[in-house]
Amino acid sequence: MNVSSRKAETVSLIALILSLVFFAFTLFFGAYIGVIAMYLLSWQFLASSLVWLMLLIQFHQHCLAEQEKLDMTQLSKSESQETIFSSGADRLALMAVHQKRLQFLEKWVVPIASIVIAVYEITIGLLLFKKVIDPVKAALWIYREPLLGMFLMIIVSFVCFLFSRYATGMSSQKEWKPLRAGGSYLLLAAVLSILLATALALAHFKHAQGLTILAYVLPWFLVVLGVEILLNSILDIYRPRVTGQYNRASFDSRILGVFNEPGGILHTVAHTMDYQFGFKVSQTWFYKLLEKAIIPLVLFGVLVLYLLSSVIVVGPGQAAVIEYFGTPVRDEGPGLRFKWPWPIEVAYLYPTKEIQQLSIGYKEGEEDKQKKFFFWGEKHYEEEYNLLVAVDTKGQQDEKGAVPVSIVQANVPIQYRISDLRKFLYRHKEARAMLEAICYRELTRFAVSAKIEFNEPGVDMSSESLLGAGRLAAAEELKHCIQKAIDEIGFGVDEAPGLGIEIVFLGLQGVHPPAEVAKEYEQVVASVQQKQATVLNAQAQKNKILTELGGSVDEVDALYDLAIAYERSKDLDDEAKTQQLNEQLQASLTSVKGKIFKTLRDAQGDAFERIHLAKGEGLRFGGQLQGYRASPEIFMKLQRLIMLEEALQKTRKFVVVAEKDDAQVYIVDLQEKLATSLYDLDLGLQENK
Repeated sequence: MNVSSRKAETVSLIALILSLVFFAFTLFFGAYIGVIAMYLLSWQFLASSLVWLMLLIQFHQHCLAEQEKLDMTQLSKSESQETIFSSGADRLALMAVHQKRLQFLEKWVVPIASIVIAVYEITIGLLLFKKVIDPVKAALWIYREPLLGMFLMIIVSFVCFLFSRYATGMSSQKEWKPLRAGGSYLLLAAVLSILLATALALAHFKHAQGLTILAYVLPWFLVVLGVEILLNSILDIYRPRVTGQYNRASFDSRILGVFNEPGGILHTVAHTMDYQFGFKVSQTWFYKLLEKAIIPLVLFGVLVLYLLSSVIVVGPGQAAVIEYFGTPVRDEGPGLRFKWPWPIEVAYLYPTKEIQQLSIGYKEGEEDKQKKFFFWGEKHYEEEYNLLVAVDTKGQQDEKGAVPVSIVQANVPIQYRISDLRKFLYRHKEARAMLEAICYRELTRFAVSAKIEFNEPGVDMSSESLLGAGRLAAAEELKHCIQKAIDEIGFGVDEAPGLGIEIVFLGLQGVHPPAEVAKEYEQVVASVQQKQATVLNAQAQKNKILTELGGSVDEVDALYDLAIAYERSKDLDDEAKTQQLNEQLQASLTSVKGKIFKTLRDAQGDAFERIHLAKGEGLRFGGQLQGYRASPEIFMKLQRLIMLEEALQKTRKFVVVAEKDDAQVYIVDLQEKLATSLYDLDLGLQENK
C-alpha cells in the first residue's frame, strides 16, 4: 500500500512557495513601477497562499494518517496470535493517533481556518478599496515602465495557469479532491494577471482606463470570495456529513469552481435531465453531439459578439468619434457605420443635437420638480447657493465699516448643445465640469457688478435691479459673458480656442433673498416700489397737465423755454431781441393747442365783446338823450313800460275790468290752460233734454 497523499502534499508545498513568491514580487514590483492594480493583486496571491497553506497542513496530516494505517496493517499481519497484541482491535484503535488528529483537523481546524480566510479577504478588500477611492493616496501612484510589467505579468499568469490546470487535474481523484480549492485560486490569479498585462499594454499607448477599472474591481474580488466562504462556513454547520464521503471545505469557492471545472456543470445538467425525463437523455446522439460541440459553439458565439463591436449605430441627432488606439481619426454622422473591432478602434457616441441642461446656483431634488409656485419666504430647492451683490449706498448713513454688499440666491438654468464634438471631447477631460465652473465664475462676476435695488426713479429706467424687470436684460448679458468665456478658453498654443459648446438659453428665473431675511427684503422693495410709483404718478400727472395745456409735452416745453428767454431779454433791456422773442412767442401761442389755445381764444372773444358792447351802449345812450330832449314825458313813460315789461315778463298777470260803481267784477285769466276743466266737458246731457 502506497501513501497517496504524498504527491498532493508536494504539490501543495510548491504552490504555497509560488504563491508567496508571486505575492512578494507583485507587492514590491507594483510599488516600484507605480501600478496600484499590481499592488492590489499581491493580496490576492496572499489569499491563495493561505489556502495552499491549509491544504499543505491537511495533506500532511493525511500522509501521517495513511502511514499510520500502513504501519498498523503490517504490524497486525506480522504478529502471531499469542503475542500481547492478540487482543487486537481495541489496542490498535488506541494507537491511531494521527487518524484522530486528521478527524479533529477536518472537523474543527478546517472550518475555523475557512472563517479566518474569509475575515482576511473581507477586511483586506475593504481596506484596499478605501485606499483606492482616497484621491490623495491614489494620486501618489504614477505608473512607469508598463511594458516591463506587462511581460512579467504574462509570465506570472502562464505559470499560475499551468499549475492551476495541474492541480485541478489531480483533484479529479477522490483522494486529492481538496486540491480543487487551490487550483481555483490559482486560476483566478492567472486570469487577473493576464487582465493586468492587457491593461499595462493599453497604458503604454496612453490608455490607463484598464488600470483604473482593475484598481476598483480587485478589492471587491476579495470581498465577494470572503463573503462566499463565510456563508459556506455557516451552511456547513447544518450540512449532514456521511462517513467515508468527501466533504468539500468551506474555503473551496463554488463560484470559482464553475470556471475551474465547467464540465462539472454539464454533468449536473445531464443528471438533472435524466431524472426529469425518466430516461437517459444524456446518452442520446443529440446530447453527445451538443456536449462535444458546446465549446466550439461558445467560442463561435464569443467571436461573433466580438466582431459585432465593429458595427455601430449612430442615432438621429447623434455624432460619433472614432479613435484608433486612442487617437481620433474621423467623425461619423447618423446611420449604420463600421470600424475596426475593439480595442483597435473605439467609438464614442454623443447627442450633438439634443438640448442639455445645467443647473447653476442650486441643486434640484425629486420633490422640487413637482413645485409650481415659489415664494421668497420658503426654501425653493434642496440646495441653494448664496451670491454677493453690490448695494448702492449713495445718500445713506451706514454703520462705519459696513460692507456695501447683500446676499441673494439665484436659480439659473442653462440649456446648451454640443456645437463641436472634437473640442468637447478632447479639449478638457470633463467638458461639462469645465462648463459648470465657467458658468459659476461668470455668474459670480456678474453678481458683484449688479445691483439689487432700483435706481432713482425717473433718472435711468433702462438698468433696473435683479429683483425686478432688469432680470431679462441681465440674463442676456450673462448669457453673452458665458458664451464669450467658452469661446475664448484655450488649452494650447497651436490649438484653436473654444470648448465646443453653444449656450441656447439662460434664465434668471429665481433671483431672491435667503428665506431667513425675505421679510426685510420685501419691506425694502415695497418702499422702493412705492417711491417709484409716486414719482411715476407725478410724471403722469405732469404729462397730463402739459398735454391738456398745450396738446403735447414737447410743445409746452418749447413754449416754456421761449417764455423764459423772453423774460430774460426784458431784464437785459435788449429791445430788439425782446421784440423778436415777443413775435415768436405770439406766433407760438397762436399755433399751440389745448387749454392755452382755448384760454387765448376766450380772452380774445371777451375783449371783442366788451369793446363792441361799450360802443353799442354809447350809441344807445346818445339816441336816448335825443329822445328825452324831444319829449321828456313820453320818454319817461316809455322807459317805465319797458322796465315793467322786462321785470314782469315771467310774472302771472290778471286784467281786472270794472267801474267804480259796478258791483260785479270780471276777472279775465289770460294764462293758457294746460288741461280742460271738468265743467267744460261735454257729457251729452243737453241732447237728452
